[in-house]
Amino acid sequence: MSLELQRALLGGCLYSLRVTDDGAIARLQRWYLSHCDGEWEHSYGIEIGTLDNPGWRVHVDLADTDLDVRAFDRLDVERSDADWLRAWVEDRRWQAACGPLNLVEAVDAFLCWAELPSK
Repeated sequence: MSLELQRALLGGCLYSLRVTDDGAIARLQRWYLSHCDGEWEHSYGIEIGTLDNPGWRVHVDLADTDLDVRAFDRLDVERSDADWLRAWVEDRRWQAACGPLNLVEAVDAFLCWAELPSK
């Protein structure tokens, strides 16, 4: 794709077609892909949505993964009305709710737990 076409498609904004950083979203993509086996992704997955207070919610299905039976200590962080994070596991699902600027922190909290070596 030409640079001019790329800019035209994005209304003048130029972006990289391949993001190669190792940030939380890239790590989450790899975690998801590592569980896609032709079956898991048809029943389970990851959901990211917004809350009305405002904030974010993140749900990661743990069923049929090695995390399904791993203990997770509930996380409650309150810094301010807009800077907070809660994370817990319930019904075979890792869940988080967080402030409007804490989405990456929530995803990173999941990955820090998920990427721990199995005991």
